[in-house]
Amino acid sequence: MVELQLPKLKVAGSNPVSRSIPKPVNHIMKNLILVLFALMGASAFGQKAGVGPLFASEEPLEIKLRFSVKDVKKITVDTIYTASVMQFKVGGKWDSIPMDIRARGNFRRENCYFPPLRIKIKKDAAKGTIFEGNRSLKLVFPCKSAKDGNLVLREYVCYKMYEPVTKYIFNTRRVSIDFTDLSNKKMQHVPVIGFLIEDDDVVAKRHDGEVVEAKISPMRLQDTASVRHDFFQYLIANTDWSTTFLHNAKVMKLKNNNLIPLAYDFDMAGMVDAPYASVSETLTITSVTERLYRGFCRQPEIMQAVRKEYIAKEGALHQVLKQYEPVFDPKEFKGMSDFTNQFYSVLKDDGKFKAEILDKCRTK
Repeated sequence: MVELQLPKLKVAGSNPVSRSIPKPVNHIMKNLILVLFALMGASAFGQKAGVGPLFASEEPLEIKLRFSVKDVKKITVDTIYTASVMQFKVGGKWDSIPMDIRARGNFRRENCYFPPLRIKIKKDAAKGTIFEGNRSLKLVFPCKSAKDGNLVLREYVCYKMYEPVTKYIFNTRRVSIDFTDLSNKKMQHVPVIGFLIEDDDVVAKRHDGEVVEAKISPMRLQDTASVRHDFFQYLIANTDWSTTFLHNAKVMKLKNNNLIPLAYDFDMAGMVDAPYASVSETLTITSVTERLYRGFCRQPEIMQAVRKEYIAKEGALHQVLKQYEPVFDPKEFKGMSDFTNQFYSVLKDDGKFKAEILDKCRTK
């Protein structure tokens, strides 16, 4: 297991909270925590219903990948992929599946060592495996090094915290990667933490809908679903999204013609607080750990109804966060918990709610 050195979480309105793992004074205790984490994947976290085998379990999937990071980064055309193979472990046995991969995300390709991947798997190759029904996937890697695995876990937790909020989510699955970079002799069998994200077409199929590719006005989105989405982006302090330009967001059209926003890619959120994260110069904040509501104004009764929903789900959101407490340093976990509490301090206070959300919502 890689020793993680965690950057500091700058919680708005309070002193920065240290996220450094203490020196390994008690190595035995650390190992016990890691074992507990592995066990929780199969027990306390439970199994998901209504999804395929890949995303039905919360247990981290062990995989092995070998490819040239240099060659993958050279591919800049979205329709061009390179062939590779993934080895994966199920039921204590290793299997393999052919796949095609490409890097995704211009910022990460230019600024990170590990590029996040888009994976394509042929239907026949996936048949009879845990990947059946998932012909397209995203794989999230750390940015600079394997030591950034904690940031990946923080982003993963954001996905999990969104699940109690709405049924319109991307399913995710943690992976433990044995990675070999064919273009770097020093990067042989490096343990890396990551997670898989299901394809938007799979999400749409689950809801008997379809993905909309054209730009649309945010005001055409179903109002309640839109406000739920916008509140969550405010919760994790994420401003790096746009449903208008489909930036880190997808839009799904249901049979009743309702348009539903689908949120993904939270690595720029304050809850993650990645060292490379930044906010647009056009905004009134200067740090990703500062919250700014970027949702559009809706009818007051809709805003208040969703406000009540979130307050009612406070315990559920904290319970999701608490399930992952064993993988974080106590100070880091406290910082994440406090950061969530600050969101609720705004929702529960009429004056703060008006000043920070109702008066900040966008009209154009």
